[in-house]
Amino acid sequence: MTVTLADVAARAQVSPATVSRVLNGNYPVAASTRERVLRAVDELDYVLNGPASALAAATSDLVGILVNDIADPFFGIMAGAIQSEIGGGPWTSEARGGGRAGGERLAVVCNTGGSPERELTYLTLLQRQRAAAVVLTGGAVETPAHQDALAEKLGKMAAAGTRLVLCGRPPVPDAVALTFDNRGGGQQLTEHLIGLGHRRLGYITGPQERTTTRHRLEGHRAALAAAGIEDDPRRVVHGRYDRRSGYEATLELLRREPQLTAVVAANDTVALGACAALRDAGLRIPDDVSVAGFDDLPFSVDAVPALTTVRLPLSEAGARAGRIAMGREEPPPGGIATVRGELMVRGSTGGPRKG
Repeated sequence: MTVTLADVAARAQVSPATVSRVLNGNYPVAASTRERVLRAVDELDYVLNGPASALAAATSDLVGILVNDIADPFFGIMAGAIQSEIGGGPWTSEARGGGRAGGERLAVVCNTGGSPERELTYLTLLQRQRAAAVVLTGGAVETPAHQDALAEKLGKMAAAGTRLVLCGRPPVPDAVALTFDNRGGGQQLTEHLIGLGHRRLGYITGPQERTTTRHRLEGHRAALAAAGIEDDPRRVVHGRYDRRSGYEATLELLRREPQLTAVVAANDTVALGACAALRDAGLRIPDDVSVAGFDDLPFSVDAVPALTTVRLPLSEAGARAGRIAMGREEPPPGGIATVRGELMVRGSTGGPRKG
């Protein structure tokens, strides 16, 4: 039976007019009401009342790009590369998915702020608009409830003809995945420091529920284990993927172990915070403490000293994800490709201090 707008209103316990306002975005609605309406839309799978121009097509000309934080260069670089591919080149009739003649595409960047609820909300809106493609970037939240809800949502979107591509995320059913080798990069980075002679290494990691956090930390721990170095939980501090977190976590690591000789940071932004904290503590980099990051963001080579890090080809991966989403490049065999990082050794790492 066809789900109507009135059915959604009844489920959300609001008026049909309120549902219309939420879905059309043409009138301010309280955030709690908006979330309730979108949850009802999702539960009832109400996706039939998209723009009139899209009703005759399997999909519209809308493409969604989901990022955690567009202000973070990690996501900005990928989103820019994805969008450049969405906006350029001929579009085959298959890739158009029945869209308007000429193959025009509207790319919408959806900033989730790292919220799993907001991620599902954006997917619901894109589902309702019959998006031609959706690209999800960055690490995924590992809570079972969110994983189940995400899998269900993506399954519905794929069944309706939406192309789904993951860029820098672990594989899930119904989507092509370009997954970063975060474990391998994390292991390679720590092996580099161990090879320089470090044995007292602190690690600043990201939020515990993120796949990127877990995989990079697993790589670090694998390198420690291979070298016979104790995995001391006091040497690991969780935080956010930002500079302030790196600063505060480094001070905490120094408090726990003043004889620390190296700090491995969850990403380059965190590493900059770590460097600032070490300088404020009167320590020299790398003479007293070495620092390493991850991602090789544009500012990394200009830091003083230049930052040792693992380079992820963010722009290249984003561009490839965009081409696959548009049907202008074949998906990798099995729908999954591993994108490996490259160790970039620079001035922020050196041998441990003597004594």
